[in-house]
Amino acid sequence: MTREWEDAVHRGSIDELQRLLTSGADIDARDGHGQTALMLAAVEGYGHVVGWLVERGAALDHTAKYGLSALMLAVVRGHVDVVRRLTDVGASVSLRGTGAPGFAEKTALDLAIARGGTEMVEILRSAAARRRT
Repeated sequence: MTREWEDAVHRGSIDELQRLLTSGADIDARDGHGQTALMLAAVEGYGHVVGWLVERGAALDHTAKYGLSALMLAVVRGHVDVVRRLTDVGASVSLRGTGAPGFAEKTALDLAIARGGTEMVEILRSAAARRRT
């Protein structure tokens, strides 16, 4: 991931992201921690950037450190809007974290329950139920 791309995500600048994407930036490039732009936007709670990236084909289920996906990172940070957006477009609710205590073998739902995020728990349960049918 280029520094420009990463900075644009951290600023939430869709105009800059569009310019960089048009110039050939890799939408799924990873930073030094293995995180994609979608993951960084989820951490920041930038629903508008998450939506923009998804509309342009960003991979939903890449994982980085501790096996966390963009959806899981949004849960950990308490960004309900981002959790809703990602589940609505099909982000996996069955991925499990790895390694670190607190993340190992936990799904996004497990993380939401541990966090006490009632609304997130309902969103994730509903998404899981839709996928079982």
